[in-house]
Amino acid sequence: MPYNKAMKRRLPIGIQDFAKIREGNYVYADKTVCIHRLLTGSEGAFFLSRPRRFGKSLLCSTLGAIFEGRRELFKGLAIDALEWDWKKYPVIRIDLNPVNYTEGITTLKETIRDALEDSATNLGLSLRGKMPSSQFINLIRDAHRKYGERVAVIIDEYDKPLLSTINMEKLRDKMRKELKGFYGVLKTADAQLKFVFLTGVTKFSHVSIFSDLNHLDDITLYPDYAAICGITQEELENDFASQIESALKEIGGDRKDYLERLRRSYNGYRFSKKPLKVYNPFGLLNHFKEKEFASYWYDSGTPTFLVKLIIEQKINIVELGNLRVRREDFRKYDIENMRAAPLLYQSGYLTIVDYDDARSRFTLDYPNDEVRSCFAGSLLELYAPVPEPISR
Repeated sequence: MPYNKAMKRRLPIGIQDFAKIREGNYVYADKTVCIHRLLTGSEGAFFLSRPRRFGKSLLCSTLGAIFEGRRELFKGLAIDALEWDWKKYPVIRIDLNPVNYTEGITTLKETIRDALEDSATNLGLSLRGKMPSSQFINLIRDAHRKYGERVAVIIDEYDKPLLSTINMEKLRDKMRKELKGFYGVLKTADAQLKFVFLTGVTKFSHVSIFSDLNHLDDITLYPDYAAICGITQEELENDFASQIESALKEIGGDRKDYLERLRRSYNGYRFSKKPLKVYNPFGLLNHFKEKEFASYWYDSGTPTFLVKLIIEQKINIVELGNLRVRREDFRKYDIENMRAAPLLYQSGYLTIVDYDDARSRFTLDYPNDEVRSCFAGSLLELYAPVPEPISR
């Protein structure tokens, strides 16, 4: 169905496919100016860290549609009026998110193979090779040879296998070894690659992708991309105007007070020294659906390894909302020696509230009321559990 701006737009809850959002007339906050800046700044390989359920998968899908030359999906969006050749490039998409990797290394191999099979089918190619790394490099080379264009590779949640097995040392090491060989293909096949984009929550230095790929550009803290995921205040009031009015009718009260409560509940995420803050899209969309102020993002799952790190490193939870970290601390993720403070930021439980340029130091705090009340409450229960009543 062609895009129809006149149709009433629906909420894209759980929808991460850009084409489905555009063809189904779901609400879409236009991120294409920011994306165009990324694509035209320089060719190369990029890494972006954002918390879970923050729009990384939709961003990957949008990038895929651009490189596939699907201009019809972008009618009415900013990029349609910007300079872009809309040439069709071969695209390889790999999503490592929706699988339980605790079941074993075979799960990782099968997940990668299935993703490569899907890309090969879309490209009219057959997958060659027995190991994931050989299948990957063969697919890149075959796609380049068939289409005469360099290949775009987009990998979503690259670190999910490691985060899933972080407390299972032997299995985690197997995952790391497998991923090291697989991601190393991106260095070997550099001449055949047009664009490489990886997302994740963390940046593990010992996976080797970040040490071997010295041209990988980590844009996580770049001010130019601070709003590439999440919803800005302007986008909220412009793109979700009908949802705001609908919620006000049901909830009641003053518009100004309602918007302020929305801000306190779901805004507050800051991803650079630039003082721009964005809303968590998952919490915002679910609020508009349910028309209630609830802890939607937090209740969708809290990594147990984070709580374990806080306890092991004896972090004072009373001072958790006023942590100071150096800029280089965000670049030192070692899976054997993880530090809780920067990881809490990458995971979305803390965010940037201030930046000292002279010292290159960030101050971290809870992003909003949802995270503050829920996460702090969970930690207090662990540190000081309420005793069960004595039966008489």
